[in-house]
Amino acid sequence: MEIKQFKYSTDNLGYLIYSKREGAAIDAGAVKDILEFAETNHINIRYVTNTHSHYDHISGNDMLLKKTSARFIDCRQIKSDKNISLGAEVFKIIHCPGHTEDSVIFKADNFLVTGDTLFNGTVGNCFSGDLKAFFRSLKRIIALPEETVIYGGHDYVLESMKIAKTIEKNNNNIDDYVKKYNPDFIVSTLDEELKTNPYIRFNAPAIIKNLEEKNMPVTTEFARFKSIMEIY
Repeated sequence: MEIKQFKYSTDNLGYLIYSKREGAAIDAGAVKDILEFAETNHINIRYVTNTHSHYDHISGNDMLLKKTSARFIDCRQIKSDKNISLGAEVFKIIHCPGHTEDSVIFKADNFLVTGDTLFNGTVGNCFSGDLKAFFRSLKRIIALPEETVIYGGHDYVLESMKIAKTIEKNNNNIDDYVKKYNPDFIVSTLDEELKTNPYIRFNAPAIIKNLEEKNMPVTTEFARFKSIMEIY
């Protein structure tokens, strides 16, 4: 399974995942670029779908569906894992509520399209109000192999690393992360996120110490995650 990233608007990131001659467009705001790429590479766009239903992610749906014969997969209807075939290969849609109730991620081979659940360098806001569900969703992601490649929904890398550095000023992994930043291709591995992203580093001694110094609850993983979300 292959993936192509498309930047649109100011910092939105959309994707086309494909296998040989069939593809699925995800958060396809960059309609023109996606159609041109698909035509050049002889890819039939079979599906149009989204990581969640916020307008900036669904803005290209209608046009892409009008320009292709693709089937629409409504993320709002995904309540459990769902396998989707592209030719002889399969990707999985996984319900990951938290940022929104209808948030999903897409897993194919060794990569994830995580939308606004897990960004490269940070996590999304908990607009659903269900912080425990958000925590469970992130726990499911970080349990995957560390070499898993992360494709997020926005480019917030530099701003996120500035925040991470204020929390862990002696974390040299953050400096390495920034050096690798390429505004034309936003990507990281789960290993890199676990070394730098404060919102999923709730078990890191430096993070726990930081929270203790601020008199925040640290007795459980969820307590630490909730503390980080509340103060940063």
